[in-house]
Amino acid sequence: MAQQPEAGRRAPLNRERVLRAAIALADDGGIESLSMRKLAQELGVVPMALYKHVPNKEQLLDGMVDTVVARIDLPASGSGWKDVVRGRVLSARRVLLRHRWAAQVIESRTGPTPAVLEYLDSMIGTFRDGGFSVDLTHHAMHAMGSRLLGFSQELFDDSGSGGPNGDPSDGPKSDPNGDPNGDPSGGAEALAAGAAMAARYPRIAELAAGATHDGTSVVGARRCDDQFEFEFALDLILDGLERLHRRGWTSTSPPGAAGA
Repeated sequence: MAQQPEAGRRAPLNRERVLRAAIALADDGGIESLSMRKLAQELGVVPMALYKHVPNKEQLLDGMVDTVVARIDLPASGSGWKDVVRGRVLSARRVLLRHRWAAQVIESRTGPTPAVLEYLDSMIGTFRDGGFSVDLTHHAMHAMGSRLLGFSQELFDDSGSGGPNGDPSDGPKSDPNGDPNGDPSGGAEALAAGAAMAARYPRIAELAAGATHDGTSVVGARRCDDQFEFEFALDLILDGLERLHRRGWTSTSPPGAAGA
């Protein structure tokens, strides 16, 4: 019997397979490395074959977002609104940490994709089923913002190779003075720059010295932990919403009304 050609044994191309391959490429090389040509090469097809399933790059990105968002855990049955919201938000964060390009792509969309809309509709339903008014639910969704999808915008990113104070002890360790190229003068310059920054912005220096970002992200460590900070802010918002809900708060209530 004649051996079946390699192309004949290849799994048929469909939208799901295209999206899975695109997600894998973005996971490996970042979203900037993804192109229709590279995706076609990965799938062993000509680029034109992709357009039957994803008409353009933007629809490819939409489909990738929907595939990722669909992996967020469903609401836990029998739980109160607060536990459900917290659980799903942290599930969304776990999903986005596995696909670190996804937050950037979600923010780049001109409108929410179908899976995002379904997720948001479900979260609105959780608040409403928990007894929230439409008014409070509206403000809750604004307060939660992108945290609903598991990410938030930091004031600034101090997680680069050097410390936020220019402290070389937080940077590469190839030189005992902190200079990655082995130039002692580089370490001295960094220390001098850090000292000048600390003198000009003492409160920022004080805060940064006590809580710099830790790449290992161990909850409870003295250094700043992104996961801990995310949950800290999430719980502040949820606790605040719970208090407003108990008070029967509305946006038209005068300050201090409704049992404040």
